[in-house]
Amino acid sequence: METDGDIQTTPKGFHCKLCNVNLPNMPSVDQHVSGRKHTTLCKVRATRKDQEEHSVFVSGLKSHVAQTDLVEYFQQFGPVDNVVLDKNKGVFAIVQFSETASIQAALTCVEHRLKGLKLRVKPKKREEFKLIQKKNDPQNLQQVFERLKPELCQLSCVKEQMEHIVTRFQLGEMEKKARALLVKLLQEVFVEFFPDSEIHPFGSSVNMFGIKSCDLDLFLDLDNTKTFQARARTSSEQAVEGMSDDGRSEDSILSDIDLTTASPTEVLELVATILRRCVPSVHKVHLVSSARLPVVKFHHRELNLQGDITTNNRLAVRNTRFLQLCSGMDERLRPLVYTIRHWAKQKQLAGNPSGAGPLLNNYALTLLIIFFLQNCDPPVLLTVDQLKGLACEEEECVIEGWNCTFPSQPIAVPPSSNRQELPSLLAAFFAFYAKFDFASAVISLREGRALPITGFLCPAKDGQVKEQETASRGPKLGPMNLLDPFELSHNVAGNLTERSVRSFQRECQEAEKYCRSLQYQRKSTKGKSWGLVRLFNPQGDRPQTRMEQMTISIPFQLAQLSEELRKQLHEAGDRFRMLWFQRVCAAVEDVFRNVLKCDLAAGTDSGFGQDTLKETLLDTSANDSIESVESCDAVVVGVKRSLSTDSEPSESPQSKKQRVPKKIKCEWVWVQSHVVWAGRRKVRRELVKDTDTRPEGSCMAVESQVTSHILQKEPELKEPLEFKVRPQILGGTESTVAVLKMEPRSDSSGVFQDFFHFLEAFLPKMVQTLLQGEAM
Repeated sequence: METDGDIQTTPKGFHCKLCNVNLPNMPSVDQHVSGRKHTTLCKVRATRKDQEEHSVFVSGLKSHVAQTDLVEYFQQFGPVDNVVLDKNKGVFAIVQFSETASIQAALTCVEHRLKGLKLRVKPKKREEFKLIQKKNDPQNLQQVFERLKPELCQLSCVKEQMEHIVTRFQLGEMEKKARALLVKLLQEVFVEFFPDSEIHPFGSSVNMFGIKSCDLDLFLDLDNTKTFQARARTSSEQAVEGMSDDGRSEDSILSDIDLTTASPTEVLELVATILRRCVPSVHKVHLVSSARLPVVKFHHRELNLQGDITTNNRLAVRNTRFLQLCSGMDERLRPLVYTIRHWAKQKQLAGNPSGAGPLLNNYALTLLIIFFLQNCDPPVLLTVDQLKGLACEEEECVIEGWNCTFPSQPIAVPPSSNRQELPSLLAAFFAFYAKFDFASAVISLREGRALPITGFLCPAKDGQVKEQETASRGPKLGPMNLLDPFELSHNVAGNLTERSVRSFQRECQEAEKYCRSLQYQRKSTKGKSWGLVRLFNPQGDRPQTRMEQMTISIPFQLAQLSEELRKQLHEAGDRFRMLWFQRVCAAVEDVFRNVLKCDLAAGTDSGFGQDTLKETLLDTSANDSIESVESCDAVVVGVKRSLSTDSEPSESPQSKKQRVPKKIKCEWVWVQSHVVWAGRRKVRRELVKDTDTRPEGSCMAVESQVTSHILQKEPELKEPLEFKVRPQILGGTESTVAVLKMEPRSDSSGVFQDFFHFLEAFLPKMVQTLLQGEAM
């Protein structure tokens, strides 16, 4: 760690200067350094440093000097990789050479003249690489909250506060007109290069839920251009001296590429070139080819507006029309969406400006709100299937095999009989998701209900999941599964992690409690914060309780399970979580016993070893459900669980489901006599050297060998560490997760804290390895 200058030791642990984050212990440091954020920033820093070492700073330019002029001039000193020309700040440029020797040649030149101008060339200033803080960092969120707070406190009721949120953050009329003019300009430019092409705005700018300074999302429709191109190439009469029969020229940029065979990346490279050269005030143009749907990003200087252009997102345009329809169906939707979006951003649950990371995006959050309104009693909004039945023949729409039919106008939809006020609906939203079982459900706006996840654990059979056979694969399942209303193979919340889902549900639970209080329902007569003000208070660092510090979580992750176990869970139906929890407990015991070489304390016995595992698969009542086992408290150690004595009706072999234990109750008391966690990585490297490149915790045999080596080389503890482990399964009110509560029973050597920090990272990895099928 001494060689890594990014990590500094602090009184409370460690601090990463590069990422500006605090880390409590060494396992957290190791996990952070190997994580995506740190490695990405390291690569960016290395790239910036390399660019600085190969660049010179050029000033003294005028507006008539083009980028190509600078490239041609400086090529006399060596190959030029790139030229960044900024005519907005003092008219300067940065020229990047391929070789460092070219820099010296350019600097030693006595005089630089280009188009009658005397240029000044000097070395590029070396600047320390710093991480630019995101817009939604805690300080900015607090500033937004402080400005909004007095405005909300002056209003008379929560309904007025919610309506004020809409007025405060929605796109203004002037901004809408400016965006429309930019779209019109882009349409005029692109039609010159792609005849008959069309630009369609979609997303927040036009779906009735846009906020000030939101991105401008654009879809470049090239279907008509492909037809034009095919007609021009198959008819020789259409090309006379570069002119087509309809008087339009087939521009060379189009004739260089066949749109019917070109990849999206190749087409978007042309789009990026057109933006750079032909659209005024557009800069910072770059292609993002690694996205799920490749896009070209750009920035409009005059409007200070970020924009995206894609050529392969027709479904997004249809989704935008759907949100417009929902907005027109009930006037309560917009205040709800604006209020909940702002709440989620203040709590750091949504609103990542980069569009990446494990946060809810605005589209996913809006779909969660619509799903909630579909499930109100009576419903506020109709399901997608119900809307499809109200559409006429002219409104039928199928895109990429998905049925996207719904009425084009809200007047075709009968009004809802639900008359709840906005404050009541807001409180009901938090109550709905505070108790929602994300782990066992796939949210479907198409049907307006939560589909059982067991139907998605195995490949779909004929008719099992509507329209799923039209997709090349099913949705990417994760901690939260939210199907797109039309593209049923797309999990809109697929980027979320177990931690972010727990954070969302925890904040919903806190909000639900607050919405039951008088501070939410009534305006304070003493001038105190009330209503939405306290609800929007930004998420701060919460002090961890002692119980939270001594628990290890093992989340339910389908991707980490073996095919055999996935099949068994599928057969278990609604009771799949108890079967999974049983396997987790068996894996935890194997890790302590066979990998870390812990011994059970005298007078205790195992409850989850391999032998007991088979016994626990005995029949139980077919009516037993997971709701009856929300947590597994400790019982007398060493006493095996009693089997259910409930009678069970006879079943044919074909109708039997996976046998799942009704209840699993156990706790272990383990004894550890060696410091098996100290220097573990070093011992592992010495043992496997270059013969095994798998990460730590990915091989039970290797990890057992590492422990055995430590036991042989290191002395025993003066007083053995004795600790208790109590497993629990949480589900129904939170995403399914196995929680191991740990506490020391005898720790005279004072090593339990270090041992626990080691287990935080090591134990979940080993359990996942075992659940994938190794040595189970």
